Amino acid sequence: MMRRSVVDNIAYPLQLIGVRRKEARARAAVWAERINLGDALGRQATLLSGGERQKLALARALIREPDVLFLDEPCASLDGRATREIEEILQQAAAEGTRLIMSTHNMGQAQRLADEVILVLQGRIHEFTPAKTFFAGPKTPQGHAFLRGDIVE
Repeated sequence: MMRRSVVDNIAYPLQLIGVRRKEARARAAVWAERINLGDALGRQATLLSGGERQKLALARALIREPDVLFLDEPCASLDGRATREIEEILQQAAAEGTRLIMSTHNMGQAQRLADEVILVLQGRIHEFTPAKTFFAGPKTPQGHAFLRGDIVE
């Protein structure tokens, strides 16, 4: 988190592309409401909880309406409530057209969010299939082992 307020953290990506500060802050305030941080606009981002920081980071990434968003364990170390809130933001982003590419070891989260699964081992793709197909029955022994919770090398 940058040592700025919540609203200025969210507005920053817009200012980088030339959006005037007033407009960027207004759009950031809308995003803060969307992520349930509307009451924290003036708070320093560095003082937010882990879940609040993660929501702020997502708003900062999504405010520019990207075509694709890459996420690495977006809910690691978060409690159930914060995880649910992050997942709702991600589902909304996907519904609005942002393609999400996410790495996770959380099988429940993968089942809730994934459309497709790519199982990568040692830098190679072992499976690339619709999520429902993967979770119903992977095609490879490595996929089966992964779903059992085994360490797969």
